[in-house]
Amino acid sequence: MQRSRRGQVDAFIVMDMMEEARSLEAAGRSIIHMEVGQPGTPAPEGARRALAAALDQPLGYTVALGLPELRRGIAGLYRRWYGVELNPDRVIVTAGSSGAFLLAFSALFDAGDKVALGEPGYPSYRQILRALSLQPVGIPTRAENRFQPVPDDLEGVEMQGLIVASPGNPSGTMLSRPGLAALMDHAAGRGISFVSDEIYHGLHYGDRAVSALEISDEAYVINSFSKYFSMTGWRVGWMVVPEDHIRTVERLAQNMFICPPHASQVAALAALECIDEMEANRAVYVENRRLMLAGLAKAGFDRIAPPDGAFYIYADVSDLTDDSLQLARDILHGAGVAVTPGLDFDPRRGGRTLRFSYARATADIAEGLARLEAFMAARKSARS
Repeated sequence: MQRSRRGQVDAFIVMDMMEEARSLEAAGRSIIHMEVGQPGTPAPEGARRALAAALDQPLGYTVALGLPELRRGIAGLYRRWYGVELNPDRVIVTAGSSGAFLLAFSALFDAGDKVALGEPGYPSYRQILRALSLQPVGIPTRAENRFQPVPDDLEGVEMQGLIVASPGNPSGTMLSRPGLAALMDHAAGRGISFVSDEIYHGLHYGDRAVSALEISDEAYVINSFSKYFSMTGWRVGWMVVPEDHIRTVERLAQNMFICPPHASQVAALAALECIDEMEANRAVYVENRRLMLAGLAKAGFDRIAPPDGAFYIYADVSDLTDDSLQLARDILHGAGVAVTPGLDFDPRRGGRTLRFSYARATADIAEGLARLEAFMAARKSARS
């Protein structure tokens, strides 16, 4: 049977590493998970209680754009977090941020259009674009810019769209308000559609992240309940679109998804009120980040840009290898610690980088760092 060329996307390497780690666990190995960006905490208690209370009611189709009360609740979040007054009609509830990207790219671009993204960056942008017959255009970012794009990087690059992420994955670095505004102004001046990935908002360790909606309404803004709200497996996210795009996205959503999962929407609505619990989780990440910055340096991973947000550290390991996939596998099998090779995030330079996630419990982070230090010391000794 024939297969489409656009269906031949690359593997999501972090998921492959997660599966390899699972296989080792099934065989009895103890594995510390630093590979996947999944909080070690459950969904908020209030969210779980709300869903339990709703289980005696029919949980059927909702309207395509999501429960109206959830859309109003998300609009209220923008008022609380950013001081932005948002028309709830512009809020589109989606099946995770992945569903939002499918809708956004389908609404904004035609087959063959070029969409730029910073490298290193979230690998699924590239693969979703390819699956939709769009052309991803990698923009190499620089360590001196903390792995975020700047307008000079975009000069002379043909594109119909631009995706930015702040805090970024894998770096955890953030764009300042002037930095984000400069990119949005550049895009507007060239008629380039602007997509802002804000799924790690709420997870910051100094100044909060800036939303594109604080600067302009002419952007697609994507967020999710997965990270700050600890609801990865519930698959519920959202995006905010300009008012004149609502009906276009609605028609796409009706046909592509019918609606987001009703049960997850019930839980998400309650999660919006569980801020104390979420802030307690963020305090855990603050401690984990402190441990990671000290512990990775002791293990020999000291070439990093300290993260402003999210729960990742991106390390330059060019002094150790130019094959990050093999190094990640060596660490997994030798130390019992799962990490992600940079090839997932940067096809050209990622052979010399690793990403470490500190989303799990603090005790796991401490144990993982001890294993990494011991493994790297033994590796160094064996090579001397």
